[in-house]
Amino acid sequence: MDHHQAGHAAPVLNNAVPVRHPGRWISAVVILGVLALMIQSVITNHNFRWDVVGTYILDVKVVQGVGWTLLLTVASMAIAIVLAILLAVMRQSDNPVLRYTSWVWVWFFRGTPVYTQLVFWGLIAVLYPKISAGVPFGPELFSLDTSTVITALVAAILGLGLNESAYLAEIFRAGLKSVDKGQTEAAEALGMGKGKIMWRIILPQAMRIIVPPTGNETIGMLKTTSLVLAVPFTLDLTFATNALANRIYLPVPLLIVAAIWYLVITSLLMVGQHYIEAYYGKGVDTNLAPAVINPAAAKAAAAVAPSAEAEPSLKMDFPEDEAK
Repeated sequence: MDHHQAGHAAPVLNNAVPVRHPGRWISAVVILGVLALMIQSVITNHNFRWDVVGTYILDVKVVQGVGWTLLLTVASMAIAIVLAILLAVMRQSDNPVLRYTSWVWVWFFRGTPVYTQLVFWGLIAVLYPKISAGVPFGPELFSLDTSTVITALVAAILGLGLNESAYLAEIFRAGLKSVDKGQTEAAEALGMGKGKIMWRIILPQAMRIIVPPTGNETIGMLKTTSLVLAVPFTLDLTFATNALANRIYLPVPLLIVAAIWYLVITSLLMVGQHYIEAYYGKGVDTNLAPAVINPAAAKAAAAVAPSAEAEPSLKMDFPEDEAK
């Protein structure tokens, strides 16, 4: 009896001990300690002159510089996105002229520094004093003074936008190539034109791949606007804070002012990028878009469930009937 009871005794479960990771705790303590020391140093070091930072953080010149920096960023990215779409489509064209023109554009603007390009646009009026149009080797129809058309602001936007278009063109090309060719074939079978297929079928699906790196490029463009002094354009945030620093002979607090504003704008851009990614990731990123349950299907499944549970009892009656 005792042997029988011993044979049916409950199995003894293993007393699992979770794996310990002392390295994680040590690294966390070290990082937190270093962070605390850095915060203490920044707060207690009087050379940072936080009083000056508070005085100039909302200075009129600084706020105007923020506005001009945002204008440069938005205008340059708008030009770059339009050109990038055209260049990406041209790169995939069957026409060799369009294809190689796109390649040369990307090659040139990616191969030369943006600072050099900005200097060139700043000197465009020296190279071409007048912008004219007319019949080749014939009479001139009209002419304009280049300096009045391409101002410092226009030159800065063109320099930044054209340079950025080369980088975005490769991003857009990668996004377009990520869409399966079957999508195009299915749309052509429905009688859709190539332009409509691109704008209604291909590009919306490619946006899931295009948006993240484009957001990074936008943030990069925000900081690249600090180079427009090469044009020269002297109203952006970096120039405004440098001018104030030179006037009061305190460069560090004004650098902190510029850094704070750049961090604020970058944070807002990152939030916008997150929501755009979530929008174009619907139906693909399951963690962003919860599954939608059809109420009618759920009701039908609930009605079928009881009958399915009753089937085993019906089958159990068959042997008894046969025995009779």
